Amino acid sequence: MTEQVKEYVNRYPDEIVRLFCELRALIFDSVSPEPKETLWAKLPSYSVGESFVRLIPFKDHINIEARAISAHKDALTGYKITPKGMLQVFLKQTIPAYVLKQIFAETLK
Repeated sequence: MTEQVKEYVNRYPDEIVRLFCELRALIFDSVSPEPKETLWAKLPSYSVGESFVRLIPFKDHINIEARAISAHKDALTGYKITPKGMLQVFLKQTIPAYVLKQIFAETLK
């Protein structure tokens, strides 16, 4: 994790940091080459070329911004998708790892 991203994420509760790290690992496991990790507009962002995924932490959930989310809505019942098309994963929810790996791979290809 880059120092900038680590400093940003460590401002949140430990449970959010753990969730963030799990989601970050899924991103890196989903694509090759390894995505570039940066803070874009002060938000943790992962990019390959012009394509990106953003993980946006809050106190009780993380928003995931990825272009391919809308194509997988049917597989994400039980999870909230915001009007802007971001997937919200709350602390008490199971991470939909299989679907997220597909979303990350399709978004970052």
